[in-house]
This record gives sequence, C-alpha cells and structure tokens, in this order.
Amino acid sequence: MSTKKESLIVGLDIGTTKICAIVGSLTDEGLDIVGIGTSPSKGLRKGVVINIESTVEAIQKALQEAELMAGCEIKSVFAGIAGGHIKGVNSQGVIAIKNREVSKEDITRVIDAAKAIAIPMDREVLHILPQEFIIDDQDGIKEPLGMSGVRLEAKVHIVTGAVASAQNIVKSCQRARVEVADIVLEQLASAEAVLSADEKELGVAVVDIGGGTSDIAIYIDGAIKHTAVLSLGGNHLTNDIAVGLRTPSAEAEKIKRESGCCLISMVGKDETIEVQSVGGREPRILSRQLLAEILEPRVEEIFSLVNREIIKSGYEDLIASGVVLTGGSSILPGMPELAEQIFNLPVRRGLPREISGLIDVVNSPAFATGVGLVKYGSRNLQLRNFNIGNEQLFDKISRRMKEWFGEFF
Repeated sequence: MSTKKESLIVGLDIGTTKICAIVGSLTDEGLDIVGIGTSPSKGLRKGVVINIESTVEAIQKALQEAELMAGCEIKSVFAGIAGGHIKGVNSQGVIAIKNREVSKEDITRVIDAAKAIAIPMDREVLHILPQEFIIDDQDGIKEPLGMSGVRLEAKVHIVTGAVASAQNIVKSCQRARVEVADIVLEQLASAEAVLSADEKELGVAVVDIGGGTSDIAIYIDGAIKHTAVLSLGGNHLTNDIAVGLRTPSAEAEKIKRESGCCLISMVGKDETIEVQSVGGREPRILSRQLLAEILEPRVEEIFSLVNREIIKSGYEDLIASGVVLTGGSSILPGMPELAEQIFNLPVRRGLPREISGLIDVVNSPAFATGVGLVKYGSRNLQLRNFNIGNEQLFDKISRRMKEWFGEFF
C-alpha cells in the first residue's frame, strides 16, 4: 500500500450498540476514509464498559474487518468515551506575561493556572479546551502567541470523567492488542465530523443520540462552551417497543429501524406492521400509528431533557444556527421535525462532511463519531508522538487509580 504508516489514523467508537473502527489516511488533498469495520457491542451499558471480555471481542472483530478493508495493520487508535460520569466545567486562569510578549511557555502556564481546580480523586481530566485568551482586557483572542501585553488570561472548558471508566476503555483496547493514542469525548468527535466552521462561530448545539446515551456539546464563537451527557438513548426506544408491543428485543430493534417514526402526524391511518409475538405465538398485524404513539412520548422526553440542559447552560439565546442531530438514533423518521417543535430552533441531521474515500459507506449519522475521531486524530497527529502520548495516558490514569486506592497499593 502506498500510504505511509504514520499517516493512517484509526478512530474507534466504542458505543453501547455497536463498536466501529474507521481507518483514515492523510493525503495532500485531505482525509481519505480507507477502511471501516463494525461489530455489535454487548459489553457496554449507557456508554460505560460493564464486561471487558465481550468488549474486547467486539473491538477485535471491528478492527479485523477494518484492517482487511484498508489492507493495513492497526497499531494505535483514538478511542471515544461517553457515559453519565462525564462532566464539563468552564474555568479561567491569569498570569503575568514574562517578557511583555506572549511565548509558548506563557500559554502553557496560563492553561495550567486555568486547570488548577479541585478535581475529586476518582476523576480524570480528559480534555482542556481553550475557549479564548484575554490580553490586558482585550478579549476574543484565539492565538495569543507573539502578542505584546502585561497580563494574560485564558478561559478554558475542562472535561473530566471517571478514572475507572477511562481505564476500562484503555484496558479493553490493550487486550485487543492496540494502543490508545488518546481518549476523546464522543460529542467532541461528532461535532468535528458534522459541524461547519460557520455554525461553530454563529452558535450551535450538537446532540449525538446514540444507543445508551445522548451527548450534548454547545459551540459559540468557534469555541466549546458546554458539554453534557444524558443516560438516555435509542435503546430506551427499543425497550419501549418491546414492552408496548410485547415482542422480543431483537424484533423490537428491527421494527424500530424498518417502520419506526417518532411523529404520529407523519404516519398514515391505514399503515400496518407485522409484529412477532413472544413464546412462539402467532405474529400479529398492528397499526403503524400505535408504534408512533409509543415512540413519540419517549423522543419528546429525550428532547425535553436536552432542552433543559441547554437552558441550564445559559446559552439558549446564543445558538443562532440551531441544533444538529447526529448519532444512529437520529436516523429515525420525524426526529428533526419533533426536535424543531421542542427547541423552537432550526434543526438538521448531521452527516460526516469534508471527507473523501468510502463516502457512501460512512454517509450516515451513525458513523459521525467514528469519522470525527479520525478527524480529531488527524488534527492532533502533528502535535504528539503516538507512543509517548499513550504511555503518559496510561501512567496518568494508573497514577490517579493508585492515589485513589492509596491504601490498597
């Protein structure tokens, strides 16, 4: 294969319903998607690993499939993390500029000052995302390097997660014989894949509705202002169908994908679906409206909780370009229409953009996180040396674990 090994980047989306490996190749023209592998995921619940064996097995399967398609060997991956334990906070730091001109060292120092917040022992900093810099009361500076001034302030968004959850992801990957180059918050990855620069500038909320969680990220003035994770997702819809129509879960998932619609008004009165019964009873023919009546209240609940989260963040008046829905569950017909009613904002479905290669394969909201992880990796590839990055990552997590368990080690 002509591609240099260094320029292959692999995103591993470890989700509640599927594990997806996407291989991207950095070319002069941009990012080429050259391989993709998926495998059903059984070892996670609400975005968190609860069974390492099943997760390792699914990761291996997805990686093998992607390796075959891309014709390469995968050594390291950018892994996604989600789950209700993820918390995001905004913080700021101030320092005096040493030589009246901002140096790289000053930027590092001011970000260190901003991240000096009390973090409980069992939590780990996953990301420190600079929002803006302020030099002597001049705000809105994105790149302060080389500017003159006396005092430098930084505003940052800090994302923390449970140490144990991060470590279980790293452990699952290592058992599947791949190194973790970095752990990336899933909604940051999704935003990377589906948002345009204009949307981030104007103000936008990205809502990634996966199987086990719904992840929210709010961007304003090109910077991330708020992140949140709700433990509600597509699996709850499947569950509701299984209970409401008295049918096995696998059948409920199939009905949701093939006939589901979350707006009753979009379904014709005479449309019907065939539903398998439990315990070998005869299949039944039911109205498709009944299915919409089960789905609409649950989807409405998810959007109401997302809306409450957006209002709580205090940015609801600033997201001028509206809401972008992505993630596998956003494929359900009626999603954007119902969301518009609840948010009173323009809503669109987000598909991975600005990529080439296997576009037709990944052209779905379900692959937004995987493609986003590759894009995130390609942006950060220049900034880090893979192996060093990983050693630091695992040592850092292990160190937090040791401090946390203190007396046991």
